[in-house]
Amino acid sequence: MSIGAVLEALRPEFPDVTISKIRFLEEQGLIDPERTPSGYRKFGHDDLDRLRFVLAVQRDHYLPLRVIRDHLDAVDAGLDPPPLPGAPRVPRLVRPAAEAPTTALTRAELADGAGSELADGAGGGPGLLAELESYGLVSAAPDGTYDADALAVVRAAAGLARFGIEPRHLRPFRTAADREAGLVEQVVAPLRRQRGPEAAGRADETAHEVAALCVRLHAALVSIALNRP
Repeated sequence: MSIGAVLEALRPEFPDVTISKIRFLEEQGLIDPERTPSGYRKFGHDDLDRLRFVLAVQRDHYLPLRVIRDHLDAVDAGLDPPPLPGAPRVPRLVRPAAEAPTTALTRAELADGAGSELADGAGGGPGLLAELESYGLVSAAPDGTYDADALAVVRAAAGLARFGIEPRHLRPFRTAADREAGLVEQVVAPLRRQRGPEAAGRADETAHEVAALCVRLHAALVSIALNRP
């Protein structure tokens, strides 16, 4: 996963987490994501589990990073440290490949509905997917599969459908998203023109951080509008 994908995975449980916070925890030695030759951070599921553990302990028990780091170091060394008082369990640091979630699905899998997370888990089915595609809200990758973003859109659309909000009502969201993406591109365009092995990675991380701020702003403005007398 990219650092932006990790941020989005953590946000529902830790709404105040930022990319800067994740970078800081990396600098403190609490996580150690891989790096691609171009400078991108590459996070695994074990990194995500560790981040959830660290953030939960900090938020709920106010433990210093030194104590948390020593605890995790002991686990990494194969030791069995005593549990932290009142803290959540230590994350599983190794996850079998069979447990890794699969979100890249073909249209045939959607049509069958057999083990299809988009069709069954999202509650929408192929009919909803086709309707979302017709309004430009979801599209398949060049190889015909659907990624995690498509899954998120279908899940949200399926939930909204229970309240009578149909895909045709969602086109303004796509228009607003395109405009916000344009703003993000304006910010990162100078970074993309830079040279160097880490330039692309910095541009990608900045894009995700600005996009996350746009999402938070949008949510806050909707909340303000709903609470307006």
